[in-house]
Amino acid sequence: MNVTDFSPKRVLVVTPHPDDAEIGAGGTLSRWIAQGAACTLVVCTNGDKGSEDPEMTSPRLAAIREREQQEAASVLGLRDVIFLRHPDGDLEDTRLLRGQIVREIRRTRPDVVLTTDPHRRTFYLHRDHRIAGQVTLDAVFPSARDRLSFPEQLEEGLSPHKTPYIFLWGSDTPDHHIDIAGTLDMKLAALRKHASQVAAQRERDFTEFLRQMAQRAGKDKGMEAAEAFRVIEIMR
Repeated sequence: MNVTDFSPKRVLVVTPHPDDAEIGAGGTLSRWIAQGAACTLVVCTNGDKGSEDPEMTSPRLAAIREREQQEAASVLGLRDVIFLRHPDGDLEDTRLLRGQIVREIRRTRPDVVLTTDPHRRTFYLHRDHRIAGQVTLDAVFPSARDRLSFPEQLEEGLSPHKTPYIFLWGSDTPDHHIDIAGTLDMKLAALRKHASQVAAQRERDFTEFLRQMAQRAGKDKGMEAAEAFRVIEIMR
């Protein structure tokens, strides 16, 4: 199967912070949703540390970022947003977090799970990204698949689920590219909803950076703009 032309019916996205999914995969999500995919977003942390404003508090910022994420999700057409509300910068590889992600996998039964590549060695090395990516990989395989993992979820009516594909954004070694020429503007429109992170004076530079990044990703693939992923196919 050529996953470059993959058109899933059910998509689950697990992101460390509000705005990371739009940056890493917003164009791809918009494309798939336009093709009929039902997409659910799981946000692991509340993003309550991401401000340089000396008057800002963590509770206030968390509320702002949750509202911004809901607005961005509406722009893209996401079906549902699940907020796990772990503290920003303090995400840990725990059974609790893994179980929360397993629950959403079993509830939504996705054809593909998207998350950040935990094995990235360059550029953006935030610990929440490493942990969110690794715990999601562990949740997909084998935890969500195995009936005896998190058996309490069986009592909730959540049966095991085998996800065929994982798409990792932000990888040093991407092997698949998705054409987002037709959805790049939608990606950028969703990102603008994260106003607390994209200040007005930075918006033009930031959107231009992301536009250039998409153009570079697509250049060698004959695409006007693309998002790049490392794809893992799960053995059935």
